Parts: sequence; structure tokens; C-alpha cells
Amino acid sequence: MRGAARYAVRVNGTEQLQALLAPWGGAHGGFPRFKGVDAEVLRAALHEGMRLTRAEIAAIANQEAPATFDNTIAALEDSGRAFGRVTAVFGIYRSTMNDAAMQQLEEEMAPILSAFSDEITQNAKLFARISSVHAARHGAALDAEQLRLVEVVYQRYARHGAALAPEGKARLAEINARLASLYTRFSQNVLADEEGQLLVLEHQDDLAGLPDSLIAGARETAAAKQLAGKWAIGNTRSAMEPFLTFAARRDLRERGWRMWVGRGEQPGDHDNRPVITEILRLRQEKAGLLGFPSHAHWIISDNMAKDPATAMALLQKVWPAAVAQVKVDVAQMQQLAEADAPGLRLEPWDYRYYAERLRQAKYALDQNEIKAYLVLEQICAAMMWAAEQLYGLSFVQVADVPVVHPEVTVYEVKRGADHVGLWYFDPYTRDGKISGAWMSEYRTQERFRDALAPIVSNNSNFVRAEGAVLISWDDARTLFHEMGHALHGLLSSVRYPTLAGTNVKRDFVELPSQLNEHWLHTPELLGRFARHHQTGEPMPSELVAKLERAKHANEGFRTVEYLSAAIYDLAIHTAPAAEGIDPIAFEAHLMQEIGMPPQIVMRHRPPQFSHIFSNDEYSAGYYAYLWADTLTADAAEAFSEAGSFYDAATARALREQIMSVGNTVDPELAYRAFRGRAADSDALMRDRGFAPARS
Repeated sequence: MRGAARYAVRVNGTEQLQALLAPWGGAHGGFPRFKGVDAEVLRAALHEGMRLTRAEIAAIANQEAPATFDNTIAALEDSGRAFGRVTAVFGIYRSTMNDAAMQQLEEEMAPILSAFSDEITQNAKLFARISSVHAARHGAALDAEQLRLVEVVYQRYARHGAALAPEGKARLAEINARLASLYTRFSQNVLADEEGQLLVLEHQDDLAGLPDSLIAGARETAAAKQLAGKWAIGNTRSAMEPFLTFAARRDLRERGWRMWVGRGEQPGDHDNRPVITEILRLRQEKAGLLGFPSHAHWIISDNMAKDPATAMALLQKVWPAAVAQVKVDVAQMQQLAEADAPGLRLEPWDYRYYAERLRQAKYALDQNEIKAYLVLEQICAAMMWAAEQLYGLSFVQVADVPVVHPEVTVYEVKRGADHVGLWYFDPYTRDGKISGAWMSEYRTQERFRDALAPIVSNNSNFVRAEGAVLISWDDARTLFHEMGHALHGLLSSVRYPTLAGTNVKRDFVELPSQLNEHWLHTPELLGRFARHHQTGEPMPSELVAKLERAKHANEGFRTVEYLSAAIYDLAIHTAPAAEGIDPIAFEAHLMQEIGMPPQIVMRHRPPQFSHIFSNDEYSAGYYAYLWADTLTADAAEAFSEAGSFYDAATARALREQIMSVGNTVDPELAYRAFRGRAADSDALMRDRGFAPARS
């Protein structure tokens, strides 16, 4: 703590430190401040936030009055607010502005923040009070939301070792601190390979097959890396997938593919293989301390699936149909490849290229033709329009809210004259920003002590280019997906923040996001916003019809690519890890065992599988996307049965029963309230165009 005191003395009282700790005031319901924020200020603010929280927790734990909902559970809800505001800003910088100084701070603070969390969870006096309230909850005249909060808080502490003996708590804290450091190293290793590796295209011939928009982006990427007169493809999904789809040069496709799937796997400072092995060993030990046979059992016991076997059964139900479809597609793609070069054997770096060729041959549908009508700015407007039609929300861009980077835009969200929240949009790739697309919740909605409006952000990694930024159909779906998460946060109407917004079970949280993808397909939306980037003409009805006919094109690939990663996640987190698992050898053996088509690799190979190895958010939980998609497919059919995806009554039921209730209601009950019954699991097979699974 001597170091913490030094930083507090050095920076305490400065405008930057106070702005990070203070409640977020100002126009539009308040907002975080970023002026003058750097690693040193964040370090001081984190330590000061911990100090303030310790005092608040001590006041709750050490009081002499008998434990009640108000003086214990509600008091906990009201604690740690300054620290929460600081960690929110820290998270923004870690994910979007992670320069060398911030990476150093991240490495330094990871074990400290982990120890601080364990310090609170393992506070024996505090847990005794929580347990007392929990034991008396049914006779305490609590309303339904208060009762739910007591149960959620008690389970959270119990699941994280609050009831362990002192020696068990000490070992658990050691494990958590080490895991926090390993998670940080894993993330930074992936980031280093993404930022430090480029596929450089030297000559005009290297551009064969590439659309103009991709060439323009590659030129800008090269210029940013001081590679004048050349083109460069970044080592991220948003850059490499389009290259692999269109590049006619097979040798360059192979080079790019190997670089991309090899992130985190090369010997040296950024090798994630030993990091994974240690993570798996520590997770197994931790699960044993907590009384579970495996890490997967610990994680899934608090999800809708309840146990790994149930989750795996769902994956295996879909797997045979997906593999069968891939075999059909590969046979047709192989014919196209043979026509190009007799004897050519389809390899993983060929799959996207020939899948696009097959799409054109079967459906006369060219992705570049579609992209001409998908302008990033217009798709952003389309997401807002759909939210207005469904939920009555309006989005107004504001210029008086500070942002972490000039490319970020901010919108005030309203329903009529009422302020709903703020939505930040950060669309472009840059150094220091993690790859992919995601939603962040800067502030969770509540109406506990004060009514606080939610603040959320959507983040992507599009390559900026001169003129209109054109995106693929899959990228447009991803935008709608992440907007679904944002709407889940924005539409929250809950009293207590622990239960609000996206704070729901992991295999339920993807329902709002995956369902929101369906509005992209609607003719009402496409007619308004899918307009040609040069002429402004709407997408022709014939092209819309082609899109509909081709909606299941390449579904086998997408499903197999995802399912293999989800199966790997569950399998490796139920395997004995005490002796040390080689994650690559495990991958090879498992893929052979399940009959993985040789032309496909897992969507996220182990050394870059950040969902499961950079934190615990999706570890042993990557299956959640398919679990939620089972609900999603059935929920989409509710709109189809109503006759329109803009049916007002169905949209109102969705908002009232799913989008606004957070975790105040058990998810199974929430879904039944929306649909009037449990989900029909066969809806998933229908949605993907697969034959129903045999019972």
C-alpha cells in the first residue's frame, strides 16, 4: 500500500483525478470525462477508488445492528461507486486506447484489482451479514425485485469462495491474482501479433480480385505504416476475412491465412501456448477448491444450461447437420477449384474464396454487388430507425460530450421528450484497439438512490477509406448484433444496478443481440437504407430477392466454424488439466475425433481465443451463442406469426418481458412471459435451413 499512498499524494486534488472519481454530471444525464487522462492519473484513481470502497465495505461489515436488506444488501448496492466509475474509464482505455503506457498499467494492476475483489468477497463479517439476510429473506417483507437481489448477491459471494476456510481463501486469492496476470498477457500477446504483423502487397498483380473498397483500405493501412506506394492487409478479422474472400492470388491467401490463424502461436515473447496451459491448470484447481469437478461445471452451474452435458448435447444436436451441409458445399466448391487448376485440393485458405464463387454461381449473388448498397453511415442510421420503429427511441447526435478519440460519435437517446441514455459509436480500427466488435456498458441503468440513465457504446474495427466506407453483409449483421446488446442496456428499467441491463445469465444475454440481427433483413429497412454509394438508388428488388434466396448460403461453414470452437471450449474445460494440457495437440486430437472437415478451422483457434482465455466472461460459455440462438429463432417466429417484424404488440411484449427486466426475473420465466410457452428447439434448425435433428 505504500505505492498507492505515493500516487495518491502525488496526484490527489488534481482536476483529472477528481473528474474520474466524481459522479458523472453535465448535460444529457451526465457522462465520463477523458481530458488529461493518462496511465499515471488512472493508476492514482484506481488506488483511491479502492481506498474509498474499503471504507464503505468496512462500515457495512462492522456495524453492530442486525443485518437487514437495507443496511447490508442495499448498502452494498450503493458502495464502490467511485471505484466503478474509474474502472469503467480504465476499461475504455484498455480496449480502445491501449498504448505502451496503458499496457504497462494493465499488467501492474491486474493482480492488484483481483486481490481487491477477493478481499471484498472473502470478508467473513460481510458474508455473514449477507447470509443472515438470505436465510431470513422469505419472512422479511421484501418485494420480488428485492428478493431476487438477495438471492443473486448471496450466490455471487458463495460461488466465489466466501464460505471457504481461511487456507482455501488464501489459495483462491493466489490463483485469481495469477489468472488476472495471465489473462492480461494473453490479450496483449494477441494484440501484439495483430498490430505487429501485416500482409504487405508490393505489386499491382497482388491486388487481383480485390474490390476497390478493399484496395482503398489497404492503401490507407500501408500509408499509416509508412509503406508508401504499397498496400497492406492488417492481421485482424475485419481486414483479413475480406481479403481471403476475394484475393485471386492463392499464394497470398495462404500467407495471409497462416499469419491470421497463427496469432499468439509463434515461439517467443508473444507465445500464448504456455499461457493457456497454466490458465487451464489454475482453473481446474480453482474449481476443485469451490467444490466443482471442473471449471466448466463451475461456470455453467450459474447459467440456463446448468451443466456441461446439457450444453454439449445442444452443440452435438446441430453438429451432424452442419457437417453434412459443409460436405455438400465442399464437393461443389471442389469442382470450381478443379476448373481453375486441375488437381487443386481445397485448403482452408481457399474456403472463403470458393464459397463466394459458389454463391455467385448458385444465386447470381456477388458480395461486392451487395456492398455497393451497404454504406457504414447508412447502416448506422438503419439501426437507429429500427430501434425507433420497435421501441419508440430517437437518436440525436450531440457535440458537447467528450470522447476518448475524435472518431467516436455520441448520440442522446430519447423516447418522446424523456431522456433514455447515451450511445457512443466507435467504428474504426486503430493501434491500441482490440480487434472485433463488442458492446460496452459505461454506466448501468438504475433507479435506486438516484435515477441513473444507461451509457453504452458499440465498437467495431472497420478500415477507414476515402469516401464512403462500404461493408459486407456479415459486417452489417454484426453491427445489428452489437446494437442489440446496446438496446438491451438502454431499455433497462430496473431499480438495482446488479440486476439491470445486460447483467443476465451468459447463455441468455445473446438473445437480444442475435434477435436484433433479423431486422437487417426486412424489406422495410432495406428499402430505406440500402442505397447505392454512388447513385443513391435503393437496392433493387431483384437483389433483395437474391439475398433472401441465398440466406442459407455458406450456413454450414459458419455453423461448423463456430460449433467446433464451442465444442473445444467445453471439452478442454472438462478435461483433467493438472498435468498440463498442450492446447494445440488437444485441438488436433479433438478435431479429428469430432470429424472436423479438413477445409475449416475453428472460428477462434486456441492461441487467439480471447473469448475464453482473456477473462472468464465466455470461458466454458462459448456455447451460449447457440443456446441463445435457440431462443432467438423461436422469438423471430413470434414476429413472423404476427405478420410483421414491426408488429407493435409483439415488439411491446419483447420490450416489457425481455429487454427491460434485466435479471429481475429468471430467464426461463421471462421468455415464457414473452412467448406464452417455452422455446421450440426445432426453430433453430428451421432458421439455419438444416433438417430437423433425429430424436
